[in-house]
Amino acid sequence: MATDLDRLYGCTAKSSSVLNFIFMSIANMARKMLISTSSSKAENTEKWKLTDHLRFMVMLISWLMLWVLRFFMDLFSCSMISSPDYHLGGSSSVRRFQLSPYSSSATEEALPSCGSSLDLILRNRVDVDGLAVKALVKALTHVLALLNEIPASSRKYQYTMAMADQIMEDNARHGHSAVLHVNRLALASSFTRTSALLYRCLQVQTSPSGDYGDSWHLRAIKAIPFGSCIASYMKAITMFLNAAFSWFDTATTLFQRRDYNVEPDIMAEKLAQELLWVTNKLRCYGDVNEALVQWSLASGLASLSLNASPRVQGSTVKISAFLFRELTRKDLEIARQVKFRLLVLWTPLFCHASNGHAYPILTSFQMAEIERAMDEVISNSPAMEQEFILTTWLENYVVSVSDWPNLGLAYDRWCQSTREMVHH
Repeated sequence: MATDLDRLYGCTAKSSSVLNFIFMSIANMARKMLISTSSSKAENTEKWKLTDHLRFMVMLISWLMLWVLRFFMDLFSCSMISSPDYHLGGSSSVRRFQLSPYSSSATEEALPSCGSSLDLILRNRVDVDGLAVKALVKALTHVLALLNEIPASSRKYQYTMAMADQIMEDNARHGHSAVLHVNRLALASSFTRTSALLYRCLQVQTSPSGDYGDSWHLRAIKAIPFGSCIASYMKAITMFLNAAFSWFDTATTLFQRRDYNVEPDIMAEKLAQELLWVTNKLRCYGDVNEALVQWSLASGLASLSLNASPRVQGSTVKISAFLFRELTRKDLEIARQVKFRLLVLWTPLFCHASNGHAYPILTSFQMAEIERAMDEVISNSPAMEQEFILTTWLENYVVSVSDWPNLGLAYDRWCQSTREMVHH
């Protein structure tokens, strides 16, 4: 028992003695310097010399170091002396009392070694479980990341997707909460990665031919004589540099390894379909809330999707429609800000997406279901948020060729409720 105590607290005693020695040395030095400074000031009424000022400064610094050392001594001692059983939710003495409240004195003397062995076994079990969960998360995340990199035309693409499906199904069949959490962590990471890659891929398509507005420095240059010519040259150079940097950045990150010959529009279509697949998996394994939060923050992706190809728009519309239906679930707690951002960001895509006969995105039943979900969420929102959402919808709805989504009833209801507020 003594050797166990020595092994547990030997390091603490050694560290504490060293800190005490340093503390006492600095305290004695500061005390002597204080006495010498006060005595020299009492004996000599003339102005202090440079050495006196230096001695006084050293004394002040010494006292300051004392306070700092005292703080670290207390902090270091608390962290070292605290028992390992504290991190498992209780002390060994409490567990000994609970194991045998009516034991004899001889049994009580033997219990400390049994308790320490039990604590060691439990601690090792926790460490092993944590390492196993981390290994599973890393393995599934790696498989899902490879899915983003492998071209869809490769024969190993379906093999990789089937492997990811098999791992997630096996984790779900296992039934343990920690193993189920593996699927959620890996899918959430994959959702973040895939949406970021899709955003950068769409950015590559639009940036070379995009419309770069005049910034403040270009407007300032135009104000000077012959500034228009200089500003036009600078704008052309800026467009060229932005396009070059964008292509280079994407070439080094997005189209690495096997994706050198993949066109950006094909890659964007592949990533959008994978993002839809990940979203469905998140709902299957009970973490659709993570997808809702991330999709409500994807403002850049929402704006770029307005000018994307019809197939990319089809996948993003399906993701948005899928998540909009989740907003009305009673068993799911969704923050009001998340609902508001989702409606504001992705309603314009519903209005402007290509819903042609060549590539139908949603059925009439699905469109009606989503309209009802949007109407329900809007009606339960505050009046100011309703105004902002419905204004955004109307601005996009009146200039689009699509008749969906038609939120006219929600707009009329908001107008009527606003009139009643004015009347009261």
